[in-house]
Amino acid sequence: MTAVETGMRARTRRAILDAAVATLSKDPGASLSDVAAAAGVGRTTIHRYFPERSDLITAIGNDVLERIAAATARARPTEGPALQALDRLCQEYFELGDGLMLAFTEPQLVVSDMWEEETPSDRALIELIERGQAEGAIDAELPADWMQQVVWSLLYSAWQHIRDSGASKHEALGLCLRSLRKAVAA
Repeated sequence: MTAVETGMRARTRRAILDAAVATLSKDPGASLSDVAAAAGVGRTTIHRYFPERSDLITAIGNDVLERIAAATARARPTEGPALQALDRLCQEYFELGDGLMLAFTEPQLVVSDMWEEETPSDRALIELIERGQAEGAIDAELPADWMQQVVWSLLYSAWQHIRDSGASKHEALGLCLRSLRKAVAA
């Protein structure tokens, strides 16, 4: 396979995954034909990349974990004051909305062992919270694993607010960050 074929294959795979996340996050019962149409490919093309629906679901789950890892790296959670780093991390995670909403609402996405183990991103968030507690910026009486769940819950609430009320992404993110700051305040 040439570099051009490899590049085209990677772009097609990416288009299928992106279309699947967008389609399935709106309608979890959407067919592979619906995903193919959204990706601009034929159903046979989807089957070449993902022979079964379960293969596509597994690939989406793995892709979401990879995107979380990339978002964590972009947020630079070890740099600057903890509250600023936590804001950056939430902003990065917020941009993963459709994929994470799908993971939250579709349990078959999170069945792999990768979802059961603590990831480096999980550890980075916990360490960030603990650093904020040591700095005195985050309430030290709240366990770090509890605060981790608060972060994910607020992100979920922000994405759901967009879906339910038609709020803008800007408004929902602002509400999420304001609520988070109040929730973690020392």
